[in-house]
Amino acid sequence: MPDDVKKPTEEGSGFSRRDFLKISSISAAAVPLIGTRVVEAAGTPVKVYGPDKVPIELTVNGKKHSLQLEPRVTLLEALRDDLDLTGSKRVCDHAECGACTVLLDNKVVYACSLLAIEAPGKQITTIEALMQGGKLHPIQQAFMDNDASQCGFCTPGFVVATKAFLDKHPKATAEDIRRGMSGNLCRCGTYHGIQKVIAQFTQKGA
Repeated sequence: MPDDVKKPTEEGSGFSRRDFLKISSISAAAVPLIGTRVVEAAGTPVKVYGPDKVPIELTVNGKKHSLQLEPRVTLLEALRDDLDLTGSKRVCDHAECGACTVLLDNKVVYACSLLAIEAPGKQITTIEALMQGGKLHPIQQAFMDNDASQCGFCTPGFVVATKAFLDKHPKATAEDIRRGMSGNLCRCGTYHGIQKVIAQFTQKGA
């Protein structure tokens, strides 16, 4: 019998290479998985999802949402397509530009590179949470005042990243700003205006 189809033994986990190929959908003969199941990998129970939809609860901007999503769905897709929160933009879709930036437990993440099934139990904050009662957040207003946006596709990600940066670095230097905002790109080249936005707050000690 080939090594990759070993039968389970008392010592082994019973998790063969063929099992792995089925789970990862690499094998052409992979068995479809419905819902979730648990397999043992190196003696450790591992929950396997999909490819069918599974129940997921996401907490976005303080509200809980119960969704049915395929495990392959990214957080960005869930936000835009299922929750109609379209502030976070899909631009590069490869975790390079930062247009889809959101906060996950107050940490900056690219929503396009995070699966929705990785986010349950965490606090997700999007650009939509910043505006309150029809009034712009001070950072949003500062972007307007300093002409820090042109086409606007990068702006939501920059605003969210700016808020997270200022929360951690209220007295940032010019070098801190350059390094801290390096994860977001602006094709229109409005970096000078964005730097002025942050400087406006750091000079106030906010």
